[in-house]
Amino acid sequence: MKKLIETIKNIFKIEELRKRILFTLALILVYRFGSFVVIPGINPESLSALQQQVEGNGLMGLLNIFSGGAFSNASIFALGIMPYISASIVIQLMGIVVPYFQKLQKEGESGRRKINQWTRYLTIIVLLLQGPAYLANLHAQLPDAAFVLGRGSVLFTIGATIVLIAGTMFVMWLGEKITDKGIGNGVSLIIMVGIIARLPHALMAELNTRFTEATGGLVMLVVELVLLFLVFCAVIALVQATRKIPVQYAKRIVGNKQYGGVRQYIPLKINAAGVMPIIFAQALMFIPMFFTRFEATRGFAAAFADYTGFWYNLVFALLVIAFTYFYTAITVNPNMMAEDMKRNGGFIPGVKPGKKTVEYLDTIMTRITLPGSIFLAIVAILPTFAMKLGINNQFALFYGGTSLLILVGVVLDTLQQIESYLLLRHYDGLMKTGRIKGRVG
Repeated sequence: MKKLIETIKNIFKIEELRKRILFTLALILVYRFGSFVVIPGINPESLSALQQQVEGNGLMGLLNIFSGGAFSNASIFALGIMPYISASIVIQLMGIVVPYFQKLQKEGESGRRKINQWTRYLTIIVLLLQGPAYLANLHAQLPDAAFVLGRGSVLFTIGATIVLIAGTMFVMWLGEKITDKGIGNGVSLIIMVGIIARLPHALMAELNTRFTEATGGLVMLVVELVLLFLVFCAVIALVQATRKIPVQYAKRIVGNKQYGGVRQYIPLKINAAGVMPIIFAQALMFIPMFFTRFEATRGFAAAFADYTGFWYNLVFALLVIAFTYFYTAITVNPNMMAEDMKRNGGFIPGVKPGKKTVEYLDTIMTRITLPGSIFLAIVAILPTFAMKLGINNQFALFYGGTSLLILVGVVLDTLQQIESYLLLRHYDGLMKTGRIKGRVG
């Protein structure tokens, strides 16, 4: 405890780090306040029907968690940052197949700015589709008394759509400002704050279940928390796990100085795809719901409507494994890695430069991606097992899936940045034993 207090004091002794942390907290506070500002034209007292629908719906419950409850509050930030994430994914995929975006990716900072601008434009297009869809859901769920201007008012629809677009763009701006002048990745921090904001509500719901329905009481709650801790440890191990490939650099004498001649390592991540395979798989798993309208396919769709059912989770897990391989293939480029090594006079001991190095790196990535993808699939379906064991649906979402991976990834990334500031000023790091990824030994 003494070590922790001393470390916190050291953090606030560094003026730049202190200003960045306070700036980040201030913008997060603005985001949280905005999550409770209801869209103009809606009576806040009539939102109970929407909140009940969200709590019982898998997709909407997930969106509500990512928005920190803004979705069920009919807030100006109801759509959150997810339209921007969707646009970013599309632009990233276009960078693989569209030559123009491939060129921008190679232009450095100027290319990155153009890609960001295209992402903003695409975000507005996504919002123009999602905004009216969200308002249509409000019209379907809320009573007539909830709409000040009356149900189906064109003025309300246009005004509310503009407000939702402006809200998401403002949240996106907050994220960019946190990244530039704060600490950590702003967009990821905003998503993480939204997830954490729902944790107390989910925990209280689980407490209510345990103590009012006589289903184990305090003992079961302690067991659940211990299991949650173990799941967190396993996910941290998944996020941090790497396979180090040794790289030897040839000696070069330039004047009186020697360059190279040292051995370094290429860290290949076990889970190079991160959380993206789960997001892609979840998007596809909602496609069968569109077939419930047809009599011939209603039985097929019903098998995938239950997100705690066997077929849903089996197909979901297989899709996660497939998308892990797909996303790893498009983000990890063995050809580029081999070219960079060859250009800098590096080689893998025992492997010829060029084509043999590409084949070697590709083989290693294929082998380590298999256990990583299986582990990721298990993490994706863990909430289902938690629900089957009697854990409250809201609390069970924290046992795995997208929310857990985002929490772990963002916290580790932020702690890594804080630790780099501490070590730069010759202070002790955040942990005396063990190392945060990226910490210099």
